[in-house]
Amino acid sequence: MRQQLVIVGAGPRGTGILERLAANAPELYAGPGLDIHLVDPHPPGGGRVWRQAQSPLLWMNSHAEDVTMFTDDTVTMAGPVREGPTLHEWAALHGRTFAGRQLQGRYLRWVYERARAELPPTVTVHHHPRRALRIGGPREGRQQVWLEGRPRPLLADLVILAVGHLDAELDAGQAELAAYAREHGLVHLPPDFTADSDLSRLKAGEPVLVRGFGLAFVDLMVLLTEGRGGRYEGDEYLPSGREPVLYVGSRRGVPYHSKIGYDWTGGRPPLPRFLGPAEVDELSARPGGFDFRRDVWPLIEKELGFAHYHRLFTAHPGRTTMAWADFEERYAAAGDPEGIRALVADAVPDPADRLDLAALDRPLDGVRYGTHDELQEALRGHIEADLTRRHDPARSPDLAVFLGLLSVYGQLVRLGSIGPRWHGFFSYLASGPPGPRLRQMLALSRAGVLRFVGAGMEVTAADGVFRAGSPTVPGFSVESRALVEARLPEPTLGRARDSLLRELHLDGAAETPDGLLRVDPGDGRILDRAGRPYPRRFALGPYTDARTPGAFTRPRTGGPAFRQNDATARAALSFLGASHVKELAR
Repeated sequence: MRQQLVIVGAGPRGTGILERLAANAPELYAGPGLDIHLVDPHPPGGGRVWRQAQSPLLWMNSHAEDVTMFTDDTVTMAGPVREGPTLHEWAALHGRTFAGRQLQGRYLRWVYERARAELPPTVTVHHHPRRALRIGGPREGRQQVWLEGRPRPLLADLVILAVGHLDAELDAGQAELAAYAREHGLVHLPPDFTADSDLSRLKAGEPVLVRGFGLAFVDLMVLLTEGRGGRYEGDEYLPSGREPVLYVGSRRGVPYHSKIGYDWTGGRPPLPRFLGPAEVDELSARPGGFDFRRDVWPLIEKELGFAHYHRLFTAHPGRTTMAWADFEERYAAAGDPEGIRALVADAVPDPADRLDLAALDRPLDGVRYGTHDELQEALRGHIEADLTRRHDPARSPDLAVFLGLLSVYGQLVRLGSIGPRWHGFFSYLASGPPGPRLRQMLALSRAGVLRFVGAGMEVTAADGVFRAGSPTVPGFSVESRALVEARLPEPTLGRARDSLLRELHLDGAAETPDGLLRVDPGDGRILDRAGRPYPRRFALGPYTDARTPGAFTRPRTGGPAFRQNDATARAALSFLGASHVKELAR
């Protein structure tokens, strides 16, 4: 009898798993035949986020040369490497192009078709354009996957969840604001994938409060300006008259850092150095567990500092006062942040060459402006300075820190639950918008279409309106009849709108204190509340405690998502192969 594998989610993660199944099947699968069922209401390849049916104005936030769906020899995995083209090679683009998401969707569809074609002839793929509602079945037996609009479930020998970004129910604060909006005829747009939000409710010329200054805000900015007929002439924005006025703030009060705009040259820092497999193994083995802030964050700081100073000393030695070998020895021996700061003060004369993660993370902490207009000028200066620095090869230690962030993320994946702080910090420093988007932000600010609110943005609802203010400009506030929460929903089990994850939780799947699904970091099997893995249920993605920077990544950077895909594919194929042998023995 043919075996059945159900993969819920056919976007980049599901496609990556399919590619790894094709790569590993010749070695690991000799069963009677396998049906792979891809369950996703959106087309395979791009899935929801990268579907081709979205605005052509929306870009990726990575250069085309930095996007690949294929493994290489830097990926630590048991399966075979199957190399393939990056996005820029496949699309014949200049490598430093920021491609549109529609084009990325076509690339992902091609990767899906190639993976499907490389499966053995005994393996057949079926796409079900429906939502998966729940999974049932005994722990040791075949599973049932119930689909929307289908009276009978799919029977599965194994299920892999690769559902990507999820919708979520509102948290208490958001629910209160939404209820107030309904009562007073206001507009409240909750966290969402921006391309799916109903922006028609935001009226021309009216102030709109926007909470969130990351990539979701950039999409919102684009759709409400160019998407409404505005255009750019050089550094000037020419409004169409259909735009609202966006008042944007966040916890930091500044946009994510620009993507770096130059190439790496010379030798790379030898990473990992202070947070590698040995440190991860030691942290994982601690009987009482570990505390992220106390035990992990100091290792992250030291690792990123090592990457930064290695590049400074080896590529720009004229800006240092000692030999790298001497600095490295003293840096490795330094046992606390004070010791490192003293060493750096001796060895690096210019403060602009020193790595200060706290200042990078919260540039407006303690900063106050007398007027709202003073803040506008200051924030434009902040963005200009960031753009200048991130496009200056003389500041190449910044790119070394980026490589350090990738290395750290690859190690943290193995630790499991590390809390939300790290992912937000990583995204702010390493996953920001293209430089041209920040230049557009400056043009919009000068045109008066975009206004900055400041750090620690506070939103209240009273007197029939929303109000926003910030400690950055004491006494200033702005009123609006519209509020947009410009960020993706938090991927937690308890608030997932998707019944699939809620039902999993009710069925005994474990969650972290931050609400993420617990999985075995080795192969992605879902864990129950006793810490036991479900033999026939796997999960990968941002809603798990083994989340990665993304389902695709830069070439030759070790791609932790690729490593996970390979481990899960091999575990699935090995399980199916062993099940077939057991059936024959009966």
